[in-house]
Amino acid sequence: MPMDYTQNYMANIKLLSCVVIVSCMFTLIACAQGSSSTYGHLGNTGKKFTAVTKMSSKDWDNPQELERVWQASFVRVPTEDGEPIKSTIATLDPASLVGVKKLPTVIYLHGCSGFWPGTIRRLDFLAENGFAVIAPPSFAREKYTQSCDIYRHTGGFYRDTIKIRQNDAGNTIEKAKQLPWVDENNVFLLGLSEGGITTATFSAKNDKQFVNARVVEGWTCNASWKEYHGVNAPKSEPVLTLLGSKDPWFQNPYTDGECTGLLDKNNGSKSIVYRKGNLSYTHELLDHEEAKKPVIEFLQKHLR
Repeated sequence: MPMDYTQNYMANIKLLSCVVIVSCMFTLIACAQGSSSTYGHLGNTGKKFTAVTKMSSKDWDNPQELERVWQASFVRVPTEDGEPIKSTIATLDPASLVGVKKLPTVIYLHGCSGFWPGTIRRLDFLAENGFAVIAPPSFAREKYTQSCDIYRHTGGFYRDTIKIRQNDAGNTIEKAKQLPWVDENNVFLLGLSEGGITTATFSAKNDKQFVNARVVEGWTCNASWKEYHGVNAPKSEPVLTLLGSKDPWFQNPYTDGECTGLLDKNNGSKSIVYRKGNLSYTHELLDHEEAKKPVIEFLQKHLR
């Protein structure tokens, strides 16, 4: 194999102008500080990571680890008064849900550095548009290895992270469909960056893990590691992908490209690549209004 994914997962920031470099640096620092102070062990700077040598394949789908992630999942439940219920699965008060009808629900998957202020912005954005949201934090696991360094734009520190993330996604989808306020016929999967990779490559292990459609934010669908490459959604699950053509994380020959040619054009799947303006250099696209509109339209289109 050519250079490993650790070296190639992120783009060389030197390709961008000095102004963009400085802007990105301040943004990344702010994000890291936010996750550390607000989310504790659910972000890169607050998590006590497990050494790769201490990880085992038994950890990937360990029932206790899956349950830790589920219980720690952040929740948003829209209400008729316009103020969504904000909680976690573990602390959600059943009394607050009395009278809440079954809602279309998005399972949101965070990026490689865990929860940060942008996570909350995405949860709130989806809830404001009528979708309940459940966001499983894989960092809630006791055994979890660091996946990336946002300061150095490097990732892929533990190749099997993708298997952990896929297991957390499947478990969350399955458990979500059992909740009385979740419309089990209208469940979606949406992820950013590493969460986007997970969204693109996820394969349901049983009929309870299928979703209506998927949204991938900030990923090219191209990688030198085969399990990170491509789109595994069945024909029944249309996929919307969002990408900045000059996304600073993916400007090397191993992750360069886009998802367009890997999508099923016959089932409503769609690739949006921003090639001009600020969005062409942007990784976190859903922080911008221009990218939000097609996401909501796509989700609403695939409601049943």
